[in-house]
Amino acid sequence: MFEEIVRQLRLERGLSQVQLAKELHVTKQTVSNWENGNIVPSVELLLKISRYFSVSTDYLLGLDDRRYIETTGLTERQITHIQQIIEDILQKE
Repeated sequence: MFEEIVRQLRLERGLSQVQLAKELHVTKQTVSNWENGNIVPSVELLLKISRYFSVSTDYLLGLDDRRYIETTGLTERQITHIQQIIEDILQKE
């Protein structure tokens, strides 16, 4: 499950394994091993991956399908605006 999720997140961002490895300060081989299900990341790396992709560790592990948007540094007005945009998108679908 983790391997599919991390691959999907990487591809959604348009990243190669090499690019993701650089972002997370690991080797390309490490990312490849994650995606092939050969190894799982340490807890420390799992947290780093979740922060990078703005998802929970539960999401990465396939335990929860919710995703979030990082709003740290935004004003309450900006956050409210983003919430309104999301609600508009959901109503149109």
